[in-house]
Amino acid sequence: MVIIIAIIIVMALALAAGIGLSIASTVMATPSDERYDALMDALPGANCGGCGYSGCSGYAEALAEGAAENGLCTPGGWEASQKCAGILGLEVAGNIRKTALIHCLGIYDNTSDRITYHGVKSCAAAMQLFGGTPNCAFGCVGLGDCKDVCVNDAIETCNGAAHILPGRCTGCGMCAKVCPKGIISVQESGKAAVVCSSHIRGNEKRKVCKAGCIGCKRCEKICLEDAITVTDFCASVDPLKCTSCGQCTDICPAGIVMIIRD
Repeated sequence: MVIIIAIIIVMALALAAGIGLSIASTVMATPSDERYDALMDALPGANCGGCGYSGCSGYAEALAEGAAENGLCTPGGWEASQKCAGILGLEVAGNIRKTALIHCLGIYDNTSDRITYHGVKSCAAAMQLFGGTPNCAFGCVGLGDCKDVCVNDAIETCNGAAHILPGRCTGCGMCAKVCPKGIISVQESGKAAVVCSSHIRGNEKRKVCKAGCIGCKRCEKICLEDAITVTDFCASVDPLKCTSCGQCTDICPAGIVMIIRD
């Protein structure tokens, strides 16, 4: 009888505590921001961090508080920007189409491997073995770390190197974050870019890759906007200055300056 009474008392106390917590959670609950919920539905849920915030929830919270600029979601593009603008009562921000770019043409037609790798199929793992497999110290390892993190299946690895599939890439930048060579960037579509990352001298570069920038400076000299600079034997393009005239692509003897297509 004593045990039964004790059990009844404990159950009564638990019931009372449950009722109290339920009442407290209702009375003290913070009202949900309907705009935040709507913004979360408008964003793609990629959680790539390309907007500069901690995923879609962080960006939605900042938008709802008026602390973030609309139109920063590259994967969501124009559609997400339009939806967010409607929720916030703002003008639609024009999203600039961006895509990932691999600054290397290190396929086996242009170069070769200096060692044979039999370990874990990972660029980061292969990098632990004498800096990777390619003859070019700056070249794509080609084992697909970038492909593995791409949620849009926009990257393929074949013939010794990775390449982007046009139309699928949303420019989220996740591939750039995992590339151990640091040769992937997110670029504005329609602008010129250099698909080489090697900074060794031109004559030495030709010994390891047929598609490397030789630092001849022809592109730099022909650019009327001063958008191209050759530093340490490798050219680079300032997208803010580039007008997409295409003169640099026509004059490049190596064929490694090109207009980015999405």
